[in-house]
Amino acid sequence: MKIVPNRISILLAMVLLLSNIGFAAPEPPPPSTPPPPPGLPIDGSIVVLVVVSILFGIYKVYKNQYIKKASN
Repeated sequence: MKIVPNRISILLAMVLLLSNIGFAAPEPPPPSTPPPPPGLPIDGSIVVLVVVSILFGIYKVYKNQYIKKASN
């Protein structure tokens, strides 16, 4: 099989041209300020959450005592 110099030069040129794609990197984005906060209140309904959790705790305590009484 005869090696044609023209094919080797085309192959070498393709490898050299396509290898630049792997090393090219996009420019980093310019520095920017952080996004603003969404503006939602953190403690908007904390009172409701505390009241519901206390009521749920009382419910579980009474339910647990009822189960212990029924099993005796």
